[in-house]
Amino acid sequence: MSSSEKDVRLSVGDTELTVNPANGCRISSLRIGGTELLRQGERYGCFPMVPWCGRTENGQFRDGGVLHQLPLTAPPHAIHGTGRDTAWKTALESGTQASFYYDLADPWPYPGRVTQTFELAEDSLTLAFGIETYGDSFPAQAGWHPWFRRRLDSGEEVRIDFDAAWQEERGENHLPTGRRVPPSAGPWDDCFGMPDGVDVTLTWPERLELTVKSRSEWVVIYDEQDEAVCVEPQSGPPNGLNTAPRYVTPIEPLEIATTWSWRRL
Repeated sequence: MSSSEKDVRLSVGDTELTVNPANGCRISSLRIGGTELLRQGERYGCFPMVPWCGRTENGQFRDGGVLHQLPLTAPPHAIHGTGRDTAWKTALESGTQASFYYDLADPWPYPGRVTQTFELAEDSLTLAFGIETYGDSFPAQAGWHPWFRRRLDSGEEVRIDFDAAWQEERGENHLPTGRRVPPSAGPWDDCFGMPDGVDVTLTWPERLELTVKSRSEWVVIYDEQDEAVCVEPQSGPPNGLNTAPRYVTPIEPLEIATTWSWRRL
């Protein structure tokens, strides 16, 4: 196993973070005071969604007059990008910081590089993405898909609190219809708009409060499973390659960051 494939562990105080670059550069573990916050398993933890987030309709998107076809990883759609299925390389590793990258390749039709950085403090974790092109401009998205445990050990279920300006109406095909509707009560597998920035609080009663923030205005919340809940800040809505393309250009990379901060209760 080369150094680029080894797990990278960051720690400060009694907070420990493990990143697995070989398995999609996902966070495989986040432990606070010995308590694991993320659902365990090779598909879980917290994985990157890049260079698109959520579902892309029928796996297709246009760039000008060119129609591109992506693999149908969640038929009939393409879901969550290629980064989570790619082995990343370690660029920097210190006690509290790490940086990783991979080069975009087939089935993504454009050359470029994706960088993901992690910065750990005793009471917070900051994650950041950068996507740059090696040639032509192209539409792209980036975000994170954490699986937070619904219960910490034997404690009560987590509570999710947020104040969104709107909810993207979800059609029968699981994609936004283009209509914005008032936020509904859960359970959710839905995208919400927060124009002042993502701000969602998870509370495990009498245990921990964790806040997910980002300057991005989009967040998907998914809580339809018994084991975990997901709070996914992202640079655009599901199917955004088609409906709200954000272009990576030679002079303007796509950049997005999120900070998780916590306090014990």
